[in-house]
Amino acid sequence: MQFETLKYENKQWQIEENILDRNRTDIVFTFGDRESIKEAEVFNSLKEIYPHANIVGCSSSGNILGDSISDSSLVATAISFKDAIIEVSVEDFSKEDDLYEVSKKLINNLPKENLKHIFILSDGLNMNGSILAKGVNSAVDTTIAITGGLAADGTDFLETWVIANEEAKQNRVVAVGFYGESITIESSCYSGWNEFGILRKITKSKDNILYEIDGQPALELYKKYLGVYAKNLPSSALDFPMSIKENQESEPIIRSVLGVDEKRQALIFAGDVNEGYLARLMRASADGLINGSEIAAQQIKRVNEKNALGLIVSCVGRRLVLKQLVDEELEVIGETLSSNVQLTGFYSYGELAPFSNEVLTCNLHNQTMTLTVIYED
Repeated sequence: MQFETLKYENKQWQIEENILDRNRTDIVFTFGDRESIKEAEVFNSLKEIYPHANIVGCSSSGNILGDSISDSSLVATAISFKDAIIEVSVEDFSKEDDLYEVSKKLINNLPKENLKHIFILSDGLNMNGSILAKGVNSAVDTTIAITGGLAADGTDFLETWVIANEEAKQNRVVAVGFYGESITIESSCYSGWNEFGILRKITKSKDNILYEIDGQPALELYKKYLGVYAKNLPSSALDFPMSIKENQESEPIIRSVLGVDEKRQALIFAGDVNEGYLARLMRASADGLINGSEIAAQQIKRVNEKNALGLIVSCVGRRLVLKQLVDEELEVIGETLSSNVQLTGFYSYGELAPFSNEVLTCNLHNQTMTLTVIYED
């Protein structure tokens, strides 16, 4: 496996290293801010450099290259595998479409023989991430892990864009299949957030909208917990996500509040919040989030010392909490995984990953550090 890394500066791609046979490059991952990535020239110029490569990527709330956030408006990492094969599936959708069926079709379009892993990038505002996870899970057996994330738009929440072998589009989801006996793929996730307050029950909800907790208006109760921070809603909500779980014994999933409905006193989340589930508020310290990223990296089993690709999808909420310390969560990952792992990725509106390598069901996470590390023999 070989790499080239690129940064987009002054309307041109600056190549960090010139080491690949560009006619044999397998895939290019690119991440960038909304206004840059939706420009047609971004995709077209990458295609000129790597004419035979698959090119996929999305808009972000921060572009990760190596063990830091890049100041460049766009970053890219080109990968050439020794033996592994890449296949790409793309689906476009509208608000009238059944997103479960769209997600299922996305995976069914991928060949299944020798499939080792699937990495997904999706529109982050128009796709329900919970439905996406359910749909893709229904189309694979339990031996195939699925990771990825929802495209982002800084803290604007206006538009998100996805590149999938053509100019960026909204309302798009792409799946990258990794194939072959030569590759081993490890994934992990960890949050580092802490729960506080009493455990409550979701008594009225529909999809990703929460109306009542313990029979009380959800927004009213949420504001009581936030106190002085309530005046800055909805932006302050990224510092106070919610932990939900089916029952006392279940693994909790974090959900971020993306908006509020004052008229209905409701909270709007990045993923589904199921009626009858248990819920508790969360908050974090910088140390807790950085430690969480280190734990996520420690969960990755090191396969060999050869070049490896590390795909990072972390939540915009983590970046907002960490502020100027955000590079520290990336540095600790780089130090833990070692220098043979080339890191790239983005800060997202939602993360896709299984809880562990033992139970490979894909879940939508928020406020979570997720890692996908790809080794080749």
